[in-house]
Amino acid sequence: EIAKIERQELLILDDFGIQPFDAQSRAALMEIIEDRHGKTSLIITSQLPVGKWYEVIGEKTIADAILDRIVHSAHRIELKGESMRKKRQPDDKDVTYQ
Repeated sequence: EIAKIERQELLILDDFGIQPFDAQSRAALMEIIEDRHGKTSLIITSQLPVGKWYEVIGEKTIADAILDRIVHSAHRIELKGESMRKKRQPDDKDVTYQ
């Protein structure tokens, strides 16, 4: 599976940091990031501030290596405001009852 992921020109990690990484996930992430670094594109979405990613990744040395490759060459877009999910509450007329 990792080999398939590594061959993609664009990888999107959606909702990054929802839960802490275990040792196996951390190692897989490091392998993927290391292989892709400087060669292909990566988009990461997260509700967690970048400053908290270190804690979520865990083990200090691996977290340093991963974040060094991700954060320092990134173009960051920080969105502010109400969640679009909250704004898109269905109107009564849009709901179908059966």
